[in-house]
Amino acid sequence: MRLSRRAEGWWGLGLLVAAAALGYATMLHGIPFAIDTWWAGVLADPPPGARLAFSLLLDEVGGGWWAILVVPLAAAAVLLIRRRRAGALYFALATAASAALVQLLKALFGRERPEDILVIVDEGSFPSGHVANAATVVFALWMIVDRWWMAAIAVVWTLSMAFARTYLSAHWASDTLGGALIGVGVALVLAALLHAPLDAEEQRLRALRG
Repeated sequence: MRLSRRAEGWWGLGLLVAAAALGYATMLHGIPFAIDTWWAGVLADPPPGARLAFSLLLDEVGGGWWAILVVPLAAAAVLLIRRRRAGALYFALATAASAALVQLLKALFGRERPEDILVIVDEGSFPSGHVANAATVVFALWMIVDRWWMAAIAVVWTLSMAFARTYLSAHWASDTLGGALIGVGVALVLAALLHAPLDAEEQRLRALRG
């Protein structure tokens, strides 16, 4: 079950503040955290195989035009077809706000990426845009669908994306944590702001199904 409007708002703001604080800590610390170097050592020199192929696949679908345009528009279109106008509006706003916040924090903190990156990346390591987008998409869908299995998908997808980004040496582990905090935080804050229309829409659809 979804949280109350007040709980969604406070939890979302708390996660966003935590992401900003983590980013500020990376800037002050200068060098990677101990957990970053440890995890990078665990994943050093990934051999060809299923894990590398899986990570490269997530690199493609989790970034670029797929993440910025194709996935949000496709999901919003499906929601509109399913007569979830409030859900489509909420989803579009959440994905746009998450992407904008990620770029703002990348420019603000300017963290250096790991060495030996296996894919093409842009500037700024913190936060991970792939993970932020993944978390925003699935947790926003959870706010709309409100089913336990959607929550399970949200957790698994976000963790998978975080693994893939570190496996490809595109991000430090703390970058992926920051991305997850932003994605979930944005989804919760906007869910709180649009709590009434989302709930009204869900109740209407349940009544029609009943």
